[in-house]
Amino acid sequence: MQRSQTWLALAGIVLLAGGVWLGQTARAASVPHDETAKKAIEAPTPPSYGALEGRALFEYYCSTCHGKEGHGDGFNSYNLDPRPRDLSDPAFQAKRSDKDLASVIRSGGGFAGLSNTMPPWGHTLNERQIGYLVQFLRTLKAQPKDGTE
Repeated sequence: MQRSQTWLALAGIVLLAGGVWLGQTARAASVPHDETAKKAIEAPTPPSYGALEGRALFEYYCSTCHGKEGHGDGFNSYNLDPRPRDLSDPAFQAKRSDKDLASVIRSGGGFAGLSNTMPPWGHTLNERQIGYLVQFLRTLKAQPKDGTE
């Protein structure tokens, strides 16, 4: 009987020590080192699925006029008067809500009092695709004036 109590006591000690060790290991793994935390904070946020889908739609439907990065410099932009808008302009981005952008994509530029050369895409793209385009537009960044990042 005493032998079984000894074994139970030893088993309890082993389990307790194992639990303490596992708890410390899990805690150490959940608390990143300063350098790891710093890199995680500085790392760019990956684009969402919608923004990636929006990029593909933008390149297919919009880049001929607005350019691949939305700067208004697509190969067809030089044939248009007025020239297409620079969609990456921070001032433009700040003034327009997602609903405004979706409305222009859906109904065309003329409907919003903008250029009549911007066609309405509401019969070509569904609402989900228009939402993806808006998500992509929000990822566009203006190019620095001196060409550096």
